[in-house]
This record gives sequence, C-alpha cells and structure tokens, in this order.
Amino acid sequence: MFPVTRDPARVRRVSRALFYTPPGTGSHPHGAIDEWDGRRSAATVLRRGSGHLGWSIPQLGSHRLRRTGTIEATGSLATGWASADSASTGLALTGERTVPGIASENYWFRRHQAAYHYLLAEVGGPRLLEVGAGEGYGASLLAERAPGVLGVLALDYDGSAVSHLARRYPALAAVRANLAALPVAAGAFDTVVSLQVIEHVWDHPQFLAECARVLRPGGLLALSTPNRLTFSPGSCGADRPVNPFHSHEFTAAELCRLVAGAGFAVQAVRGLFAGPRLVELDRRHGGLVAAQLATPPADWPVELAADVAAVGWRDFEVGADRQHDLGGLDASLDLILLARRP
Repeated sequence: MFPVTRDPARVRRVSRALFYTPPGTGSHPHGAIDEWDGRRSAATVLRRGSGHLGWSIPQLGSHRLRRTGTIEATGSLATGWASADSASTGLALTGERTVPGIASENYWFRRHQAAYHYLLAEVGGPRLLEVGAGEGYGASLLAERAPGVLGVLALDYDGSAVSHLARRYPALAAVRANLAALPVAAGAFDTVVSLQVIEHVWDHPQFLAECARVLRPGGLLALSTPNRLTFSPGSCGADRPVNPFHSHEFTAAELCRLVAGAGFAVQAVRGLFAGPRLVELDRRHGGLVAAQLATPPADWPVELAADVAAVGWRDFEVGADRQHDLGGLDASLDLILLARRP
C-alpha cells in the first residue's frame, strides 16, 4: 500500500523512483538526464528511506535511477512564444500559458482553475501524473485536495516553468520532459491529467499512446481543450487554428473519436460554460473575451479591467449535454473528457 503522507520530501522521493536510465548508458530513452546515480539499483532505492514506498514500476527492473536533474528533450509542441516577464510570479508570460496573480490574466486563469476544481471529485488513486503542468497551480490543487491522491508528478516541456513550479510548489515533483515520450515506466500511474495541452501537440495518436502506456489498467485519463466551435467560430477541422500556439482544435465529437481510437473507453464528456454572472458580463461588454482581446490590457476601460479582475472559478459551470440549457456541448467554452485505459 502507498503510505499516507503529505511530507514534501517523501512525495519527491517516491516520484523520483519513476525515472530510469538503462544500465551502461548515460541517457534516458526519452531524452537526456543531466545527472544520474549509477550505484543503486531500483530495488535498493525502493527499499531505502521510508521503506515500502509502494509505487508499482513493472518495467523498471534493475535499471538505474537518477537522483537529481532535469529531463531534456526536443520539442513536440507547437511553439513560438513571445515572452514578457511577470513581476508577480517571476514566470514569463508567453501569451498562452496561464498564471495566477495577474489581474489581466484572471479570466483565463479562473476558467482553467474551474476545470481542476471539477476534477477533484473525479480523479482517484494515489499516483497522479500531470502532463503539461505549466505554472503548477492545478497540480498543486489536485495534490492537496483530491481524495486519495498521495503523490503528484508534474511534467512540462518549458524549463523555466519547471524551475518555477519546483520552487513555488515544493510538495510536487517537477521534471522537464518531452510530452511525446513520457519519461516514466509503463503502468506507473493511476491517473493522468492533461488540461489545455492536446491542442498544442502535433502527433495526437502518439501523445495518447504515451498516456495509455504510463497508466495502469483501468487508470483514468482526464483531458481538457478549447471547444473549437466557440473558441474559433466558423473554422473547420482542416483549418490551421488562428491561435498560433495551437496545432489543432477539437469539437466534442472529434475529441471522443480520437480518444476512443487510441484504445481508451470514453466515460464522459463535459462542457465548461459561462455561469449567470459571466453571461451578464458578456452582455455588458459585447462579449467578455472579445473585449479583452480588442486592446492591450493597459488600454482597457476601467469597468472592463475591474470585471475581469473580479472573475472567480465559481463563475464557470461544468455540465453534460443533457444537463445544460445553453445548447449542449457545442455551446461550451471548453471540453473536459474522462476516459479509462482498458
């Protein structure tokens, strides 16, 4: 059994047992490891310290483990970010990554935060992997409040985000990794969470195959992504998204077909919608998102700036097609999909 603990040092030790380097080499099959420990076998590391750490690592065998370091890799995501430093977080704003504590970013932060709060009642099992953790606020929320989650590993391709995450959320294990080749053992996790990521990935089947590989049988996959029908109205699946950070945007039907085609059993698709207060703000500003995008934040009217800064995660609602009166999933802002590995 996995030991019940919230001790940051133990969580990091447990999570680090997932990274391995084949004997006789200095490189990870999915990337390069800066530093690795060639003196201890996997079995030794799993026994030392607190003893029965409880992770199941079926393909680790006697492969050696790294003690510290970052996993480097070539990019598999659609990139091209323009940076601007954020004084409040110390993490650069990219124009796409959402961070807390910035008034002009608050609408997008709360929109993404609402999806994590929804998942608190859905995820389970002691071992959780977030793929594309970004700033880390979501992984931290799941680590602290999701029932039964005892250890969280947060992966991201951006080294600055990983460094920031490790400093700000010390209870998490933070590793830089190529999301197209996850540097963890097969079947090592009970839950894989990847929110607002799949629209950035070039090779969707490969990405989903990696998610399936690292999940135990019966493990849960949780994805979210913008709904193309509302995020890029008028576009079709063959169009290159207007958002330069996206490789492809999905409808609910397309996302279900993709995930089912990767061998998962789709359990539910939910829509994230604007709640009543946001509907009123949309009316007041002629579209809250459009108003934010029309001019730089420094030029926003005082009323718009105040309304954006006051948005909370509870201003968004999550519901299924038959449970919502706003036109079903096709009218949702974002899609949230839950699926199981057979």
